[in-house]
Amino acid sequence: MIKSMTGFGRYEVSEEKRRVTAEIKSVNHRYLDVNIKMPKKLSFFEAAIRAELKKYMQRGKVDVFITYEDFTEANVCVKYNKSLAAEYIGYLKEMAEDFGLDNDIRVSSLSRYPEVLTMEEQSVDEEEIWKALCSTIQGAAEKFVETRLKEGEALKEDLIGKLDGMLKHLSYIEKRSPQLVEEYKSKLRERVQELLEDTQIEESRLLLEVTLFADKICVDEELVRLRSHIETTRQALIEGGSIGRKLDFIAQEMNREANTILSKTNNLEISNHAIELKTEIEKVREQIQNIE
Repeated sequence: MIKSMTGFGRYEVSEEKRRVTAEIKSVNHRYLDVNIKMPKKLSFFEAAIRAELKKYMQRGKVDVFITYEDFTEANVCVKYNKSLAAEYIGYLKEMAEDFGLDNDIRVSSLSRYPEVLTMEEQSVDEEEIWKALCSTIQGAAEKFVETRLKEGEALKEDLIGKLDGMLKHLSYIEKRSPQLVEEYKSKLRERVQELLEDTQIEESRLLLEVTLFADKICVDEELVRLRSHIETTRQALIEGGSIGRKLDFIAQEMNREANTILSKTNNLEISNHAIELKTEIEKVREQIQNIE
């Protein structure tokens, strides 16, 4: 199966101590470009998150949004710096004696002095957090891949339909091209007879002229290569996998062959079909940009 480069996935893990949510969305990009937005306390896990995401995607501009809520009541604690409080008291007493002031030290005022009481975050179990975070990432990535596969299947059907349309134009050109040589030969014979009137036509000269014309407008090689490219593209779509770059290169080759066909022909009907062929190739190439 093939994957589109456009996708979205969301997943949430809610536990007694925490809740983790992850959202993943992506758009087209030549390479894999992952941008992660998450709380600072989870930044330690960024490398592990990127490694996990690479298991699910190869190309695309991917945005990942992670939220984290901690439900534990004891995740922070108050720390009392007794020695520092004693220093404050000692200096306050000394100041009172030096300047003859009342020593009005109160516990409530002392507690507001810098660093006497501080809030300290308790150590967390990184392994436990990663277990919840990894489960959330995997859940969101799986849903993300599901949407990519679903859209990829629609892309495949649309592209195969366009390839069938290209084959119809190709078949017309293959059938019509040989007829042009015979038509040219017949018209050339008529014109020469008009010019020479009763004089016998030199068949060898006529054959040489027809041969030069046939060689000039011959598109057999281009048609063979173009048909091969179409069949290769069809087979790649059926086999699936990460084929976007490969198909983009093939589409460029198909466009080159169509341009050559168009430049060689001087017949309006064939030119019209060659133009339609180029139009379909361009549509195919645009759609291929959406494939991973």
